Amino acid sequence: MSDHSALITATDTPRLHLPDAGLTVRTIDTPSLGDRSYLAHDGEVAFVVDPQRDIDRILEILRAEGVRLTHVFETHIHNDYVTGGLALARATGATYLINADDVVSFDRTPIRDGEIVRIGNRLRVCAIHTPGHTFTHMSYALTDADEPVAVFTGGSLLYGATGRPDLLGPGHTDALVRHQHTSAHKLAGILPDQTEVYPTHGFGSFCSATQSEATASTIGREKQANPVLTQDEEDYVRALLDGLGAWPAYYVHMAPANSAGPSAPDLSLPEQADAAELRYRIEAGEWVVDLRNRTAFAAGHAPGTLNFGLDGAFSTYVGWLIDWGTPMTLLGQTAEDVAQAQRELVRIGIDRPAAHATGEPQTWSLDTPVSFPTATFADLEQVRHHREVVVLDVRRTEEHESARIEGAVNIPIHELPRRLADVPGGEVWVHCAAGYRASIAASFLDAFGRRPVAVDDDFKNAAKAGLDLVGPRA
Repeated sequence: MSDHSALITATDTPRLHLPDAGLTVRTIDTPSLGDRSYLAHDGEVAFVVDPQRDIDRILEILRAEGVRLTHVFETHIHNDYVTGGLALARATGATYLINADDVVSFDRTPIRDGEIVRIGNRLRVCAIHTPGHTFTHMSYALTDADEPVAVFTGGSLLYGATGRPDLLGPGHTDALVRHQHTSAHKLAGILPDQTEVYPTHGFGSFCSATQSEATASTIGREKQANPVLTQDEEDYVRALLDGLGAWPAYYVHMAPANSAGPSAPDLSLPEQADAAELRYRIEAGEWVVDLRNRTAFAAGHAPGTLNFGLDGAFSTYVGWLIDWGTPMTLLGQTAEDVAQAQRELVRIGIDRPAAHATGEPQTWSLDTPVSFPTATFADLEQVRHHREVVVLDVRRTEEHESARIEGAVNIPIHELPRRLADVPGGEVWVHCAAGYRASIAASFLDAFGRRPVAVDDDFKNAAKAGLDLVGPRA
């Protein structure tokens, strides 16, 4: 079948997740990247949409539920993570489906708009061309017993939003944002209101144009609440483009990696480094990353180490700030911490750390561990009565311009490693929105020879503490 007519049905479609439907969708969350992958099965055969690089999570679900994987679908050539699609297909013998118009350097099964893939006796997946996030983006509508029950929308229709249209460069943004509007209306027009929506992006991913708190939705709900479906094209285009901010620098490496066909990752521990080797690596300009939370890091850390805690968006900020190809050593309290960090890193194509060490700062340094103070916005308000301090805001430009502490200097966290010399002299109090980025920034300042104070507090407390805020949302 080469059109979508089979998807136009009455609006009393059964909900996909009801147990009596005999159909199961498993969501595989990757919170640090704000993405989801999906595994759907009928109790016997399964398919997967947009798998992450660490495919062992999917293989475990297949084993635990006793189902056989027959197909792997990609909605698009991803810009925010390295896919596990090819490796998963090779490991299971599944058919790997990618838009026929995507140029890749490996064998796959091309799929085109309107094609229907039969999976087992009852499941049918229809490809729907939904350009906007990329030009070749596909959504996949799932029918069970000839009734549409779900649509896997990738970076097209998200919960309360759409995927951003600017990742292919400014020369394509205007065309893509208009494609997004058309594609969303296309989905809303051919699918029943009860159709469950399963996007890949939108849970913190910078691939989403805006963010929503929703964790589930249907076509009908999106018709009521999603700006792309409630606004006309010009209003939607203007509002979306006005709201776009910076996106992580590592994104430029993802599409080439995905087009080349990523292999399965090696998650074995790298070599172990002692304190002398760690010092050598730091002095050589390599990254030695302390994975502990920001409170522990501030209290004591090996000189020259950088803090990217596993309790935050670890891989996003590592990938955003590092000069691509810089050797990295991981410091964790346990081997499990290091293994978790490795898993996060392979998802963005940082495949093998140079080394690792476990334990505590006393064992990671030939010198006495160093520390820096932490504080709240109330502390900052008090200290400004007594002495002059530099307030360094490391939030993104759009966050700073929206509402900021009067007199604060803004150097976004992703610019700071290259602009440490631009931080004004004096006592530096560094803040972000909640504390995670402030700790990263403080670790860079500390390694640069400055003595920072890291504000570990929610920015909404700044005004409550009596600090003067300026900006349209102050």
